[in-house]
Amino acid sequence: MKKDQYPLPRAIVFDDTAVLALGAGNRMASRLVVEAENDATLRIYIPALSLTAAESERAGVAEHVGALPSVDITGLDFSGAAAVGKRLRVHGDEWSSAHAVHLAQPSVEWPRGRPVLSADPKRYRGTGVRVIAIEK
Repeated sequence: MKKDQYPLPRAIVFDDTAVLALGAGNRMASRLVVEAENDATLRIYIPALSLTAAESERAGVAEHVGALPSVDITGLDFSGAAAVGKRLRVHGDEWSSAHAVHLAQPSVEWPRGRPVLSADPKRYRGTGVRVIAIEK
């Protein structure tokens, strides 16, 4: 296989509504997680603040999601905390989605950004973030 024939890594960010849907057995969310277990080019990221928000709504969902081997729970480092704090202050984002917006923005590792899976796509209007809608 030639170098340019290797599949590019894909990624998706689950917000708190997607985490809750996954915990409730949503087919689309579950299928993505299973696909990520079988495909090393697909990565599932769950922002720690989104997981926190989901756990505050449904006890035990954090343990369930945290046990999935194909899911990366992403914490906040200094630059992330500063960026999320700024989003909260300047843009008035909900804290439960501000970390997801931060992870979805273009970065060195993800120059095109990463889409967010959400049951509430309207909360991402005006952020420039690509959203994949999921049913609750």
